[in-house]
Amino acid sequence: MPNPHVQRIPRDKMNSETQEVWDLGMTRSGEADVVEVFANSPGMMKWYFEGFYKQIFYNENPNMKVDIRTKELLRLKLSKQHGCYFCNQWNSVDALASGITQEQIDNIPNPSPDVFDTKDMSVIELAEQMMLQNMSGELTRDLYSRLKKYYDDEQIVEMGFIAAVLTGMAKYLFVFDLVTKEDVCPVKSTEKKV
Repeated sequence: MPNPHVQRIPRDKMNSETQEVWDLGMTRSGEADVVEVFANSPGMMKWYFEGFYKQIFYNENPNMKVDIRTKELLRLKLSKQHGCYFCNQWNSVDALASGITQEQIDNIPNPSPDVFDTKDMSVIELAEQMMLQNMSGELTRDLYSRLKKYYDDEQIVEMGFIAAVLTGMAKYLFVFDLVTKEDVCPVKSTEKKV
């Protein structure tokens, strides 16, 4: 259970946009600690949800070239490996809406070609290279060649940037103790709980 040191902003003190995110978090996962703390910095929260998510992740910026299903697959693989309960509940809903099947969601921690095609497997491999646990991650020539069958360099750079933001965000969520950590979470607390 999250126990952040940074003050929480009560829902009734949040602006209406933040309240909507809080409500959605509670509906999808039963927790919204991250929203309560993030509400301390409305400008950062606005950038994350509007600048990053709306513009970059959900392609409101016309310069973004990667389809949303691919981005949802990348995000879901990262969150399943990082072990953020809040993220996994949230991301599973969006993954289904993008066309990823429940069978694929269930199998993404240990993907196989029986469930994912070669295009999906290349995206999942990129996520495995970018995840927190992989300190020796690398875009190898082989992985690059497999990605190039489906994506141009602009799209590969876009996916790498998105994975970097999401991985950095996961580290922030864990370090600030804003989400429930699942057993696979690589970030362990050293502080004794009182």
